[in-house]
Amino acid sequence: MAITDWPKDERPRERLLAHGAVNLSDAELLAIFLRVGAAGKSAVDLARELIEHFGGLNRLFTAGEKEFSAIPGMGRAKYAQLQAVLEMARRALGEGMRERDAFSNPAAVRDYLRLKLSGLAHEVFFALWLDARHRLLAAEELFRGTLAQTSVYPREVLKQALARNAAAVVFAHNHPSGGTEPSSADEALTRSLSRALALIDVKVLDHFIVAGQAPPLSFAERGLL
Repeated sequence: MAITDWPKDERPRERLLAHGAVNLSDAELLAIFLRVGAAGKSAVDLARELIEHFGGLNRLFTAGEKEFSAIPGMGRAKYAQLQAVLEMARRALGEGMRERDAFSNPAAVRDYLRLKLSGLAHEVFFALWLDARHRLLAAEELFRGTLAQTSVYPREVLKQALARNAAAVVFAHNHPSGGTEPSSADEALTRSLSRALALIDVKVLDHFIVAGQAPPLSFAERGLL
């Protein structure tokens, strides 16, 4: 049965307008984006199949074009639309951090980093460079490594800090294999970068580890800085 044949109070779009997006399921939200289903399937049915196939929204959002377009009912146009929506979300969160103290809304920082790093198949080391009022100057990937490890060079990090005229920084990296627990190498690297950046008066405010659906782990909250 097509969604248009459903009772109005059960249709995802009408439910969103009446009760807010937060009250919809993942499948209902995705169905609104998809707009239409496939042969013999409503948009909600198709959305459920997509989520089940990829194992969740996070993996769906980070799927490559070929993998995404291989699903019946999907294609390059829908992939492009999805990537545009995700990039708008990233930019909106980035704007908020540029306009005010990035840590006035810690949840926004975590959401931004999850959108950037969660679900990647390779490990990356990321930096949010901040000014003296902790507003975002730039967000950039500093290093990229293998699934197991990445090589981070303090000298290059210092060069970028000076180039950005940063007063502070938030580091982040992902664990593609899952799990947000920091390794001893993660802790040692953070201490090393903190000491090196202190020499040029740049403070390391936090270091987050991003992995899958779990909330990013904060080194500052763990007392590891």
